[in-house]
Amino acid sequence: MKISEIKPQVYEMAARAEERIRSRFAQIDAVAEENTRRVMEAFQDNRVSDSCFAGTTGYGYDDLGREVLDKIYAQLFGAEAALVRINFVNGTHALTTAMFALVKPGDTILAVTGTPYDTLRSAIGISGDGFGSLKFYGVNYGEVALTAEGKPDLPAIEKAAADEKVTAVMIQRSRGYADRPALTVQEIGEICKSVKRVNPNCNIMVDNCYGEFTDVIEPTHVGADIVAGSLIKNPGGGLAPTGGYVAGKARLVERAALRLTTPGIGAECGSTLGNNRLLFQGLFMAPHVVAQALKTAVFCAAMMEQLGIESSPTVEEKRSDIIQMVKLGSPDKLKKFCLGIQAGAPVDSYVTPEPWAMPGYDDEVIMAAGAFIQGSSIELSADGPMREPYIAYMQGGLTYESGKLGIMMAVSAMLD
Repeated sequence: MKISEIKPQVYEMAARAEERIRSRFAQIDAVAEENTRRVMEAFQDNRVSDSCFAGTTGYGYDDLGREVLDKIYAQLFGAEAALVRINFVNGTHALTTAMFALVKPGDTILAVTGTPYDTLRSAIGISGDGFGSLKFYGVNYGEVALTAEGKPDLPAIEKAAADEKVTAVMIQRSRGYADRPALTVQEIGEICKSVKRVNPNCNIMVDNCYGEFTDVIEPTHVGADIVAGSLIKNPGGGLAPTGGYVAGKARLVERAALRLTTPGIGAECGSTLGNNRLLFQGLFMAPHVVAQALKTAVFCAAMMEQLGIESSPTVEEKRSDIIQMVKLGSPDKLKKFCLGIQAGAPVDSYVTPEPWAMPGYDDEVIMAAGAFIQGSSIELSADGPMREPYIAYMQGGLTYESGKLGIMMAVSAMLD
């Protein structure tokens, strides 16, 4: 499939969809404008200069750009400190590092938004018995399910968090591979209040992947003690080539740094290898790029609505992550949707996605990701586990115009 093969009826559908979603775009632009103001203010307050872009090698001592970027992230997240590093190989690595900063052998970490995302299950020890997991080191795990509506069960959370062995609570902001809505920052704030009410010394961590800059505040503004995420998702703006971040209370960020490197070194080492400019420029672009991804997701919802296919969030719903869930119902339809997204990409558009056993996942996963940065979720992509009800999780879009074409390609493939 090529862009030139998009069916005329799909262009007609797209015109109807854009007419329907015009007011939503204005709301998204308003959030992007406020977040751009916050980013600009943080850059100015921390005196970003050309000298910040010079990278380091070897041990990475005295890396000005690395130190300034940590301060900028801390300011943006309303946090005491931050750790922004290309040493993080992915979001799961950053999240695992943050989790280890919260617990010691014998403690219990409590997931209060149901079972965590697939790749974190191995890190915790929920699935498998991997060397070095939290379970391996004697950390216990507890879980509170969401309500039938996919919302936090605050009474159940309070009851479970009151256990004196619970020293850490984990909240997953995004839907991940679950059939539930993303949590708003306000909902995360209510969870934090409930936990602190019964267990004031408990540390609360938020998996912030896919959620950054979708609102004008972050979970650390409403009571979370630490957040973590990936730089090849929202905050990297499509320019960061790799990496992740941790932000929150200074003592917890310091512990995360000791876990990332080694005790005695912490955040003092870690060369940036010439990547500082991309990390700064990506963060500068992030509010705008996230807005483009959100517009692409809203457009997808409007197109699926015309096809009679269930998707979430709906056009009108408030969004707290960049993911659009499309419930396709069969393996063939899931493959066709991903084929269309891949065909609408600027890179590897000729490739046919096939399910495969990705590391860290219990089921085979199909992934359409024709991206400039391998695995970048802020670029247009779609993936999903090959299990019922065969849901595609679409996210990203560096520009709305290209994201729109990708969705139109997916619709064309499905109509075939």
